[in-house]
Amino acid sequence: MTTMTAREFNQDVSAAKRAAVEGPVVITDRGEPAYVLLTIDEYRQLHGDGKDLVARLSMDEEYDDVEFEPAPLQVGLKVPEL
Repeated sequence: MTTMTAREFNQDVSAAKRAAVEGPVVITDRGEPAYVLLTIDEYRQLHGDGKDLVARLSMDEEYDDVEFEPAPLQVGLKVPEL
């Protein structure tokens, strides 16, 4: 993984882009990691298909092929002793 300072990044963005082809580039700010430069393919791989959890669980038409039959809920109520 390549590391470069924010100053180096600002002075030579092309070098950062070339390095990102080989893997993530960590850009530091005042000596601390602050940003990561990735190729779009790497980003898409990390990000997945872009759907958030709510969309995935919404059971839209897109997910009609998912079969889900929840078991009936058995709630046993008891009368408390007084």
